[in-house]
Amino acid sequence: TDAQASGTSLAKVSSAESSPGSHALEDKGTATWSLTAWVSEVQAFEARAVRAQAWETQAFEAQSRASHPKATPVTEAEAAPVLKQRLLAEKVQVPEKEKSEVLITRPFWSNKAEYLLAQMGYTMRPASLWSFCYLWLHSGGGIFLIIYIFLLFLIGIPLLFLEMAAGQRMRQGNIGVWKVISPWIGGVGYTSFMVCFINGLFLNVVTAWILFYLSQSFQYPVPWEKCPLLENASGFDPECARTTPTLYFWYRMTLKASDSIEDDGPPVFSLCLPLFLSVCLLGVFMLNGLKWTGKVMCVLVSSSGLIMLCFVVRSIMLEGAVFGLHYMTIVKISAIYNVNVWRGAGNQVLCSLGLGFGSIISIASHIQSSSSCLNDAVIVALANLISMMLVTPFIFSVLGFWATQLTHRCNEKNTETLLNLVNMGILPPEAQPPQNLIGNPTSIFTSWFNSLSNPIKKEVLSHVPECNLEEQFLKVSKNSTNFAFLAFVEAMSFIPGSVFWSFLFFLMLLNLEMSTMIGIMDSIITSLQDIFISVQKYTKLFTVVVLMIMFLCGLFFTRPSGSYYIRLLTDYWTILPIIIVIIFENLAVKWAREASSFFADMANLWGHPMYSIIRWLWSYLIPVVLLALSVTTVFQLSLKNITYLAWDSSTSKEIVRQYPSWGLFTLFALLLIVILPIPIYFVYCFTHGIPFNSTSWDKPVISSKSLPLSFQLTPIKEVENEEILQGD
Repeated sequence: TDAQASGTSLAKVSSAESSPGSHALEDKGTATWSLTAWVSEVQAFEARAVRAQAWETQAFEAQSRASHPKATPVTEAEAAPVLKQRLLAEKVQVPEKEKSEVLITRPFWSNKAEYLLAQMGYTMRPASLWSFCYLWLHSGGGIFLIIYIFLLFLIGIPLLFLEMAAGQRMRQGNIGVWKVISPWIGGVGYTSFMVCFINGLFLNVVTAWILFYLSQSFQYPVPWEKCPLLENASGFDPECARTTPTLYFWYRMTLKASDSIEDDGPPVFSLCLPLFLSVCLLGVFMLNGLKWTGKVMCVLVSSSGLIMLCFVVRSIMLEGAVFGLHYMTIVKISAIYNVNVWRGAGNQVLCSLGLGFGSIISIASHIQSSSSCLNDAVIVALANLISMMLVTPFIFSVLGFWATQLTHRCNEKNTETLLNLVNMGILPPEAQPPQNLIGNPTSIFTSWFNSLSNPIKKEVLSHVPECNLEEQFLKVSKNSTNFAFLAFVEAMSFIPGSVFWSFLFFLMLLNLEMSTMIGIMDSIITSLQDIFISVQKYTKLFTVVVLMIMFLCGLFFTRPSGSYYIRLLTDYWTILPIIIVIIFENLAVKWAREASSFFADMANLWGHPMYSIIRWLWSYLIPVVLLALSVTTVFQLSLKNITYLAWDSSTSKEIVRQYPSWGLFTLFALLLIVILPIPIYFVYCFTHGIPFNSTSWDKPVISSKSLPLSFQLTPIKEVENEEILQGD
C-alpha cells in the first residue's frame, strides 16, 4: 500500500542515518579532513536530506489534497526522483527529537506575472533611467544606443540569467547561494550584501526627497514657483532673489544644504519625517508576506508605466519638444571608437539591470523550478530596455521645453535691460531691441541681434549675457536629481495645471523608487535570514528591526552635507564593488563548479538542454569584458578630479568644489571594507581544509511543485505550518 511504501522509505532513511557514518557531522571542528570522514559526512547529510524532503513533500501533498480533494498529483510524484511512492494526505508530525532537522519552507510568488513584475520593478530605478538618457545625449546619440543593445545581449542577459538561475536552483539568499556553489568564493555574498545595504540607505533618503516634494505638490501655487516672502516684510528672500525659485527651494528649503561637505550639522528635521514615512511604506508593503508584496509590485509597476505613457504624450506637445527630440536622432559615428563610450555603456548595462546587489537572486529564489529563467532574463532585460526607450522621448521633450522657456525669459530680460540702457544714453539708438516679443521671443530677439554690426554686437554683449538655446539644453548635469528636482519641476511651472503634473510626476517617481527598494530590502532580509536561521520564525519582527536600523543609519544622509556624500557614493564608488562582485560570481560558476555542471542541472530542472553559446560567454568572453570594464573605470576615475556641485549661499549659485582628501580616503576605505570578505573567506576555507567545490550542489533535484530543500535546517513543530510561513 501507499502507507507501507512511505513507511519503508522513511525506515530506510532512518537506518541510513543511524549508521556510524552519520556521526561525522559532529566532527566539524577538526582541522584534518580524511577521505573516510568526508564520505561518511556526505552520506549522513544526504540521508537527512532525503528524510526532510519526504516530510516536506508529504506536507505539501496534504495541503494540495486539502484544497483540491479530487486532484491526483501524479506529475509531482513522478517528478521527484527521491520519492517513488504516492504521498500521504494526513498531517505529518515531527518527533520532538528531530525538530532541528526540518526546514522552514520558502514562500513562492503567487504566479509568474508577479515574479516578472517584481524583477522589472527592481530594475526600473529612476537614476538608471536618467543616466541612460544622459549617456545617449553626451555619448554619441544613436551610436550609444547600438553599443548598449550589443552589450546588453553580450553580457547583460547572460549575467542576469546567471543570477536568476543561481537563486532559483539554490533557494537561498545572496549570501547562502555562493557558499553552496563554491565555498571558497562564498565571501562575494557578504560583499554584495554590504553594497546592497549601503545603497539601500541613501536610496531611502532619495525616497524621502520625493515624499517631501509630493507633500508640497498639494499647494497652489507650488512653493518652487515663487520666492518666499521675508517674515514681517513685503520683500522676497534676497538669497532666492539672486537665483531661481526652483534652485532655492531644492537647496535651501529641502536639503538645507551647507556650502561644502566639510560644513556639517544635525539631521534636517523636515527630512526626518519623510525618511521615517518611506521606511513605514516599505514595512506596509513587505510585512504581510510575499503574496501581498507581489500584488503591491503589480500595482506599483503597472501604475508607473501608465503614468509614464501619459507623460510621453503630454511632453511631445510642449513648445520646444521638437528641439529636444532632435537630439535623439543625432548619430556620431566617431563615438564607436571612443573607449569611454563603451565603458559608459557597459557600466550602464550592469547598473540598469541591478546586477551584483543580490536582489535578483533573492527574488528568483521564490519562483518554482519549472520556470525557465533564461526566458525570464530575456523578458526582464527587454522590458527594461523598452522602459528606457519610452522615458527617453519624455525627458528629451521636457528638456527641450525647459530650455526654450528659459531662453525666452533670458531674451525678454535682455530686451528690458537694453531698453533701459538706451534710454539712459549708455548704448546708442542702434542697440535698441524690438519691444514686441510676443509669440517667439527667442526667434525675434536672435533675428534682431544677428542684423547688428559687429561693433554693436560686442557692445551689447558687454552689458547682457548671450542666451543660447543649445547650451541651456545641455546644461543639466549627470546627476538624476538635477533633472527630477530642478529641470522638470521648473518646466512644469511654465504650463497650466502645474500642480497636477507635478503631483503625477512625483507619484511615478515614488512608485519606481519603492519597487526598487522592495527588491533591495528583500535581498537584505533574505540574506540575513539565511545566516541567522532562528529569526525565520519571527519574520515580521525581524523585518521591523532591519527597517529601523536602516532608518537610523539613513539619518546620516539627511544632514546638510548628506547630499554631497550621496553624490560621492553614486558617482565614484558604487560601480567598482559591483563589477568586482559580478566578476567573482562568474568565476564561481565557471571555475569552481564548471559551467557544464551548472547547465546540466538546469537542463534537468527544465527538461530541455541549454544553449552552448551562453556557456562560451560565461567561460571566456564575459570575464574578459568585465576585467576590461574594471580597468577602464579605475583608470578613468584616476584621471578625473573628484568634484561635486555645491550650493554657495553668498552668491546663490551652484559651484563646483573638489572633495577633500579625507573624503577620498573614506571612499577607498569603504571600498576596501566591502571587498575584504572575499579574501578573508578564501583564507578561512583554505586554513580549515574546506574543499574548493561544494558537494551540496549535487544533492537530488526535487519536483518543481514541491518546496525546495534548504541547505541549513531549522526547527519547526509541524511541516503543515508551511501555509502560515508563506503568508497566505
